[in-house]
Amino acid sequence: MVDADPPEGIKETLDCIGLYCPMPVLKTREAIDKLEPGDVLEMLADDAAAEEDMKAWAKRTGNKLLSLEKTSDGIRFLIQKTK
Repeated sequence: MVDADPPEGIKETLDCIGLYCPMPVLKTREAIDKLEPGDVLEMLADDAAAEEDMKAWAKRTGNKLLSLEKTSDGIRFLIQKTK
């Protein structure tokens, strides 16, 4: 599910709550592919593996993991498309 009105400064919000590995990474890749370089994607996940998976994915793809925030609902990632 994608938020229709993302927070300011964020191009798109991707809701991966309830999805488990590898779906958060796959859905993040699909969403990032639709963005322009410099755009920021907010991804929300509650899968325990998402933190390490997203760190590895960002490093492997060259996209920039701007922040990772643990919340009461899971983890909030801000990812910037670099190319």
